[in-house]
Amino acid sequence: MGRPSVAVLDSGSGNISSVLRTLERVGADATVTADPVTVQGADGLVVPGVGAYATCMRGLRAVDGHRMVDARLAGGRPVLGICVGMQVMFEAGEERGVRTRGFGRWPGTVERLQAHVVPHTGWNTVTASAGSAMFAGVDDEWFYFVHSYAARAWRPHPSSPPLPEPGVTWTDYDDDRFVSAIEDGPLWATQFHPEKSGDAGATLLGNWLDRLR
Repeated sequence: MGRPSVAVLDSGSGNISSVLRTLERVGADATVTADPVTVQGADGLVVPGVGAYATCMRGLRAVDGHRMVDARLAGGRPVLGICVGMQVMFEAGEERGVRTRGFGRWPGTVERLQAHVVPHTGWNTVTASAGSAMFAGVDDEWFYFVHSYAARAWRPHPSSPPLPEPGVTWTDYDDDRFVSAIEDGPLWATQFHPEKSGDAGATLLGNWLDRLR
């Protein structure tokens, strides 16, 4: 079986080169692009993001990233959000008193961590959701985080008829707790950086690639 094709969405965000290298190392043919035809034609789409929520959203909207994500998910086609690329999937982000509208795939607001030391930088563990496909083989491993904001609560969208409940993974930091990964049908996302998380992160990305084959 051939290598799955992965588009890494180019919205002017940093950190794309390390994502690209790790995807290629674990078996993908990956390309950085904002071309909608290439994005829709790829087996998988990665939405990376670093820095401020509002800045990331401006970059994504400038390339119609929200429409590309919506189109893929409407067809049940896999999307993976990383760090701020996960945060923008929520309804909104609030930083320094500024509220920015996100993609609205999940209810809730991304907000500042309530911890003694912020940002949360370094290695931490996760409490994976039961039966997680994302964390298969690495549910007891450590992953690399660097962030000051996160979704600190989770409530699913009401739907009729009810949709399957997403798998929500949590991480404890200091006296706080936040959502560190979500598996929601074709949409997966991580608050940590799998591309900076060594063998555990590579395995996780490999688990995602298995869904594309």
